[in-house]
Amino acid sequence: MNTIKQLLGRLEEQRGQTMAEYAVVLAVITVVIIASLTALGTGIGGALDAVTGILP
Repeated sequence: MNTIKQLLGRLEEQRGQTMAEYAVVLAVITVVIIASLTALGTGIGGALDAVTGILP
């Protein structure tokens, strides 16, 4: 009976670690998306300004 409790305790520890790993991966993905959108937003704004300057 004690062995079963130890095994269940190990499983719970692994689940907690997995959730923490998912949180880290999600945070990294979020940072990459925000950085990409910021870079693209600046580029798109510059392109629109260039087109607006060409139009009469």
